[in-house]
Amino acid sequence: MMEPGTYFMEGNTACAEGAIAAGCRFFAGYPITPASEILERITERFPEVHGSYLQMEDELASIASILGASWAGKKAMTATSGPGFSLMMENYGLGLMTETPCVIVNVMRGGPSTGLPTMVAQGDVNQTRWGTHGDVGVVVYAPSSPQELFDYTIKAFNTAEKYRLPVVILSDEMVSHMTEKVEVPPKEEIEIVDRKKPEEDPEDYLPFRPDDDLVPPMANAGDGYSVHVTGLTHDEKGHPSIDERTQNMLVPRLIDKIRKNCDDILEYDEYKIEDAEKVIVAYGSVSRAAIEAVDMAREKGYKVGLLRPKTIWPFPEERIYDLAREGIDDFLVAEINFGQIVYEVERCTGGAAQTYLAPRMGGNIHTPEEIVDRIEAIDRGEIPAFKE
Repeated sequence: MMEPGTYFMEGNTACAEGAIAAGCRFFAGYPITPASEILERITERFPEVHGSYLQMEDELASIASILGASWAGKKAMTATSGPGFSLMMENYGLGLMTETPCVIVNVMRGGPSTGLPTMVAQGDVNQTRWGTHGDVGVVVYAPSSPQELFDYTIKAFNTAEKYRLPVVILSDEMVSHMTEKVEVPPKEEIEIVDRKKPEEDPEDYLPFRPDDDLVPPMANAGDGYSVHVTGLTHDEKGHPSIDERTQNMLVPRLIDKIRKNCDDILEYDEYKIEDAEKVIVAYGSVSRAAIEAVDMAREKGYKVGLLRPKTIWPFPEERIYDLAREGIDDFLVAEINFGQIVYEVERCTGGAAQTYLAPRMGGNIHTPEEIVDRIEAIDRGEIPAFKE
């Protein structure tokens, strides 16, 4: 990894360096704006750390390659943007079903389709949760700075290894292309988590038998254990078992290993929320403007605070539920789309508070002034509350 110190670093570069610091030694990807700098940095740095890089023919091959590399024992990552992430959905589901630890970076840009290739958006949020078919538990981080891209790439690898699943880093064009100070700590100060390995004899090993934490120890191909990996509903041996009983044992566990460990996984920040009557909910690049909007609104006499989810999924639903019952009148969700996380906020309030949307499209971020204008319009009764 890099020498410890303070660097002036672009977000995508910080992401690549975070991956290297976390122990990533296999990367497969395909160039796509605005994520290509991650790939480019990896190609420069991997020869120095004895890593393996493959430029694949497309995004389908990229994610298939990192799943295979993970089963061969490597910490593996790919990086893409919205169109490429859409192509990855089938194998994203395969990784969740086969409990394959890896990291997928999605740098969001304007859509739908090829949309606005070089401009910021937050239109992929619900896709990270619901894009693959079936019922799964997922973990998605939403950093808001180059420093967090470094830190949360390490965290994403640790979470992937600890809970055995593909973890998504949901960046956006603004965060990935901004350049700021990044502190790289000494190697010994970085927490690194590696997957649990089986301790029993090979003849006793069941590759999908979970421990008490609902996560099975993982034997790599070549370790001397018999391992069968399939996307079909499978028993603890990994063998296909197409029946209701097996499905009802496997799928709830895939969900519960995330749901029951929310206290360990879930992260969010709060700003001036103690006496707030209105709360802005914002993530990624928008949260930076929202902090200034809170200060501007308070200068005008509005008691406003900010809730910033760092973990988009699982979502901080209990905190929003509690805030709605502790005196918060209004939630204003500011996001660069026509409404995605706002559905979650509206659901979590349970009718105890009003939810409003501050949408933004066209490839630009909200300004603090726009958010404050929205707060004032809500106060004047000029904007209807958001309803599903």
